[in-house]
Amino acid sequence: MGMSSSSQAEPRSEHQPPVPRDRAFFGHPLGLFTLFNTELWERFSYYGMRAILLYYLTAATRDGGLGISSGTGAALVAIYGTAVYLLSVVGGWLADRVIGARRATLYGGIVIAAGHVLLTIPTAAFSFAGIACVAMGTGLLKPNVSTMVGELYDREDSRRSSAFSIFYMGINIGSLAAPFVVGAARAWGGFHAGFAVAAVGMAIALAFFVVGRPLLGKAGDQPGNPLTRSDGPSVARTGLLVVAAVAVAVLVASWTSDATGIGTMIDALSYLAFAAPIVYFVVMFRSPRVTSHERSRLAAYVPLFITAMVFWMIFEQAASTMAAYAENRTDLSLLGFTLAPEVFQSVNPAGIVLLSPVFAWLWLKTNNRPPTAVKFAIGLTLAAASFLFLSGASALAGDAKTPAWVLVATYVLQTLGELCLSPIGLAATTLLAPEAFRSQAMALWFLAPAAGNAITAQVLTATTGVSETAYFGWIGAIALIPAVAMFALSPWVTRHIKAGAESTREAAIQE
Repeated sequence: MGMSSSSQAEPRSEHQPPVPRDRAFFGHPLGLFTLFNTELWERFSYYGMRAILLYYLTAATRDGGLGISSGTGAALVAIYGTAVYLLSVVGGWLADRVIGARRATLYGGIVIAAGHVLLTIPTAAFSFAGIACVAMGTGLLKPNVSTMVGELYDREDSRRSSAFSIFYMGINIGSLAAPFVVGAARAWGGFHAGFAVAAVGMAIALAFFVVGRPLLGKAGDQPGNPLTRSDGPSVARTGLLVVAAVAVAVLVASWTSDATGIGTMIDALSYLAFAAPIVYFVVMFRSPRVTSHERSRLAAYVPLFITAMVFWMIFEQAASTMAAYAENRTDLSLLGFTLAPEVFQSVNPAGIVLLSPVFAWLWLKTNNRPPTAVKFAIGLTLAAASFLFLSGASALAGDAKTPAWVLVATYVLQTLGELCLSPIGLAATTLLAPEAFRSQAMALWFLAPAAGNAITAQVLTATTGVSETAYFGWIGAIALIPAVAMFALSPWVTRHIKAGAESTREAAIQE
């Protein structure tokens, strides 16, 4: 596995405690091996469960499902994604201020495993409790494993970027394998057998994390900005505001629709997902701790955030509308075999594994051109084109099913868009965030897919009965509007990024 017996660590900064066996895993700390496998198996469990979730929700009760209508089931899957990303903000805050990344990861993993176990019990009450546990546990774990990877290295360590590349590969290996394995388990023993496989995956992730704990040194042990006694009143006020916001969202959802139960929850989470980024931006723009240079960068980030939100609105439908299309409108016979509909969700991680090195080489060869704003516009254009392509294929097929390659091509287009936008967005978020809000920058980035999933949930509830051709076609066409706007705004965005640069070298990168 590329591990050596050397335990000699290189000199580290006085602020960075030593990490055991500092070059034992492909030249990296052996703790990276621990986190690599923890995240690989956690993603295996998450994407395995997600791959069959829509089918479980919408299958008839006689077939082992919950018998929810297809539109409501797809909206529920979308709002589940919203909940995961909203709770990631909470999980990041708890780790930063209260329990540290290590305990947040451990507790999150335990809650996820409990959720998958609950999903193996064939009753609706246990199923919804399991879905809620997986969302809460993922919110705790998701932002903090990555934080611990960064804590294995001091700020001047040149191996940091390489470490995240290795770590990201683990994410995609787990995501790639999950639909195949969980799909096979579902075919053999039903939905609950598939959920049991996801539970086993999470148990393996926890085993790697607990057994490999000594290899992490002090990484994640302590919160980065622990609460003090003087923080008490501020935290209490913030907590009350959050509780009030949730209560208001539930009340508004109850008053503005006839929906009850699941429908009210979908609407309430949607309102919270729409309100959260607006509040974040208002607070940052109004903060006296944000300088004029930082406001210039922040102004440039707003259209990037909106573009990302629309992109994720399309991309995150892999587990909802596209999963339904795979099951109902795709010819699953190929070379004498019958494909399981969930295997199409492996196309994206396979594309990431194959194409990430190509894009890394491309940005290197072009000296990181085109600018960030243009990359975002290209990413959204490709996502919009994927839905227009799927709409056209659906129209040509009429009442017949489209061949499997159509859905594969749709996923590939979205993967190309993701490679233009997602890693660039991560870098832009850390670069453009005001210094006073630097530790919360990733929380803001998580709010883009949260809001995107919320848009999907609302669109799905409003378009019940609409044909696939019209649904994908209209969303693709409408998404082209912000894509074109982003192309038009790109010179303005680039100027504001350069105006807010902290050095001439940083400004030159945006040429």
